[in-house]
Amino acid sequence: MPAHAPWHESPTMHSTSPSRSAGGPPAIEIRGLTKRFGAVSAVDDMSFSVAAGTVTGFLGPNGAGKTTTLRMLLGLVRADAGAASVLGMPYVDLPRPAATVGAILDSAGAHPSRTARDHLRVHATAVGVDPGRIGDVLDLVDLVDAADRRVGGFSQGMRQRLGLATALLGDPEVLVLDEPNNGLDPAGVRWLRDLLRHLAGQGKAVLVSSHQLAEVAHTVDHVVVIDRGRLVRAAPLAQIAGPPGVTVRTPESVRLAAALDAAGIAHRTGGDGNLIAVDTTPEVVGRLAAAAGIVVYELRLASGSLEDAFLSLTSGDAPVGTITEEPS
Repeated sequence: MPAHAPWHESPTMHSTSPSRSAGGPPAIEIRGLTKRFGAVSAVDDMSFSVAAGTVTGFLGPNGAGKTTTLRMLLGLVRADAGAASVLGMPYVDLPRPAATVGAILDSAGAHPSRTARDHLRVHATAVGVDPGRIGDVLDLVDLVDAADRRVGGFSQGMRQRLGLATALLGDPEVLVLDEPNNGLDPAGVRWLRDLLRHLAGQGKAVLVSSHQLAEVAHTVDHVVVIDRGRLVRAAPLAQIAGPPGVTVRTPESVRLAAALDAAGIAHRTGGDGNLIAVDTTPEVVGRLAAAAGIVVYELRLASGSLEDAFLSLTSGDAPVGTITEEPS
């Protein structure tokens, strides 16, 4: 199903809840969160926070503890130690959960015999949301034309869109999304990226786990990386991915690396084997190569690599660019 790029804003898309001041609690706060399943430590002393008005990527390899952490945040799994809060209180204590948190943990929540519209109507009634929001969220996720089709005939991507519509029904201040890109075609992935950036621009906090690192790098402001149940790094994307630089394709990478070292320019080897000179320009690298008589086939600007940073921060069990989700 084609995705229209600009969604249609309506007045009901904007939160009617009081906005959180900069001095208030984080939108999401995880402090010392710990969970064991028998002898297995799924999450171990996890701590990080998510600010309003940002998109935060939640990354980790297979079995890292992402899904368990999100389930504890949403009160679906009891923590052995520590605490998780949304806007300063545990999820189970929120007076109006649907107006505070919207979540996608899987895309299997809708009964296959119901239409998308009926599913949203049932959910709106269950959580006390005005049914007038249904048309807005169907439009927001580009499911208007499929609203009266049975969910059993939906593709995986359409189910993801319906899950997102369900999460947005209460116009929540916080979104918690586990692999929302699953099943989306390239146009859908770009649509979702633009939508998440738009929602963050409204002041909403978005916490999104994903195995599509290249897409994460285009979407998020901050990154939380975990491995084997423990926090590895939490920082702005630019700090984790590293500074931009110059990718150099040359048959004399060893000589060029020596020339860069002599000039005090940091460098690394990219996933394709090319040399990447960090925090410099093609002009500087080109002059160095010419002065040393080094053959260069190609010089191009390179952004910081989230994939390289991810693999260096974790155990590196996952292939470059792919993280498989741990079981729920």
